[in-house]
Amino acid sequence: MKYGIVAFPSKKLQDLANTYRKRYDPHYAKITPHMTLKDSFDATEEDIQAIVKQLDDIASQHAPLKIHASRISSFFPTTNAIYFRIDPTEQLQAFHRVLEEKIPFGDSKHVFVPHITIAQKMTDSEHDDIFGQLRMTGVDEKDSIDRIHLLYQLEDGSWTTYETFRLTGAE
Repeated sequence: MKYGIVAFPSKKLQDLANTYRKRYDPHYAKITPHMTLKDSFDATEEDIQAIVKQLDDIASQHAPLKIHASRISSFFPTTNAIYFRIDPTEQLQAFHRVLEEKIPFGDSKHVFVPHITIAQKMTDSEHDDIFGQLRMTGVDEKDSIDRIHLLYQLEDGSWTTYETFRLTGAE
């Protein structure tokens, strides 16, 4: 089965992302707006029991994640995805490194760029047009995320929560 580890931002930031996603993201109905902390990976039921224990441990040692969605950016030309850029703080970078080290499943497909996708799977011309419009709108939202989620993918391609972990460590 395919799994992933994400952080869901506040309802306010999710609502803002969804104003764009419902028009520009074909995955709108498959997953809530999120920040991917560990790319999707395959794991067995036995693997998942060990991963859950690791995530419990990790969550108890880390404080809530402070994020700042500071601008609208794009992964063009690699892919026509547009996203809220989350400032890559030392806290986020360190948290990502711990997940990669303690949960050695799957390969990181990309360099870790904290973000919340708001548009994807567009043609080049659609991307250029939409990116130009959204960049002028901009984003400037700060948030604190006190939970991370282990998700699994259903047969229809949608994602659902397997387990939630509260970040309870000291800052």
